[in-house]
Amino acid sequence: MTLTQEFDTIAAISTPLGEGAISIVRLSGTEAVKIATSVFKGKDLTQVNSHTINYGHIVEKETLIDEVMVSVMRAPKTFTREDIVEINTHGGIAVTQEILQVLLRNGARLAEPGEFTKRAFLNGRIDLAQAESVMDLIRAKTDKAANIAIKQLDGSLSTLINNIRQEILESLAQVEVNIDYPEYDDVETMTSQMLLEKTAHFQNLLENLLSTAKRGKILREGLKTAIIGRPNVGKSSLLNQLLREEKAIVTDIAGTTRDVITEFANIGGVPLELIDTAGIRDTEDIVEKIGVERSKKALNEADLVLLVLDASSELTDKDLELLELSASSNRIVLLNKTDLPEKIELDKLPADFIRISALKNENLDAVEEKINAIFFAGEIEAKDATVLSNARHVGLVEKALSALTEANEGLAAGLPVDLIQVDVTRCWQILGEITGDAAPDELITQLFSQFCLGK
Repeated sequence: MTLTQEFDTIAAISTPLGEGAISIVRLSGTEAVKIATSVFKGKDLTQVNSHTINYGHIVEKETLIDEVMVSVMRAPKTFTREDIVEINTHGGIAVTQEILQVLLRNGARLAEPGEFTKRAFLNGRIDLAQAESVMDLIRAKTDKAANIAIKQLDGSLSTLINNIRQEILESLAQVEVNIDYPEYDDVETMTSQMLLEKTAHFQNLLENLLSTAKRGKILREGLKTAIIGRPNVGKSSLLNQLLREEKAIVTDIAGTTRDVITEFANIGGVPLELIDTAGIRDTEDIVEKIGVERSKKALNEADLVLLVLDASSELTDKDLELLELSASSNRIVLLNKTDLPEKIELDKLPADFIRISALKNENLDAVEEKINAIFFAGEIEAKDATVLSNARHVGLVEKALSALTEANEGLAAGLPVDLIQVDVTRCWQILGEITGDAAPDELITQLFSQFCLGK
């Protein structure tokens, strides 16, 4: 990658379409300032200082389109390392689209999805892992997920991967020196021992990194959480309390919730995909029966199960069935309606149940603490930034570990060192795909195509 790659000038709307105070239309490329100047009535943008914002109007011929503020940023100190112009216009679909069309008619090309970030990558400002973290940051559902993405955008994961790759490269170089310039008769044995120590070290580093993948995936994608129980135990009330808004209809009529309701909630920095299921019971109602079947499917597919029981009544056969069905899941048993006299048989329940009152919003903090304990061993906050949260990165680290395992097995079997080098070199190449140093063009194109337009 170089800083002198020549591209045409692209334009796109960088803010969501719709009504709002401000919309931003962005240009990037060698002709960005020239194109903007041709449609701007105000200061001569070709003469203004870099990183300034300038008042004026966008016009086409004699037609006034909008009153705007135009930011001019000169290369290389920009996101793409190209000249960038950002036109801040009044928010609105019609005026924003019209300004974009004016720029396209005056020489710009409509940007492809993710093309601004792709240019930042191709021009060497960020690597592939950092580019992907841009999208992770946009899609982050909680502050903790955003924090991981920001740290990875700063290059923490890339630095770790690059350091490991550099160590592998130095080890491979040392092996080459030992083989090409042997000083002792037992050079092969010495080289094998040295390489075995090194591969074990690399394996430990990658295993430690891979151990963060579960936490990273949860913080990035959330926990699929099924709220289950028989009718009228308070599932919908619990959903509303966790969401802090009235999303589900709550009545005393059994079977009110007939289908699966899905919403996202931020519980202690962890995104929960909450699934309020239809009360599981035997019913002749065709619609409700379909809802019950979907509830059972949600139970089987959930990462976390919140089993709600009515503490004010004795356990029913359906309660006992649900306790058995959910026993192998990551489950939290909640005794609801503790504001009423307790009648439930505690000796038939697991010892770690939690008493709550969804109606009065009592003791729901204990649910958050329990989720923390189940999935994060009591620690949600990442102690460092090297958390794997991207499925592509996880897959590549697993493949790199597989290559090291094959190298270790070859060393144990007494294979020649030059054959072992092939597996170690493959590990080095696979890790390079994370940062983009060894990524094929097809992969790069596919990754950036998933970005939103204007980013």
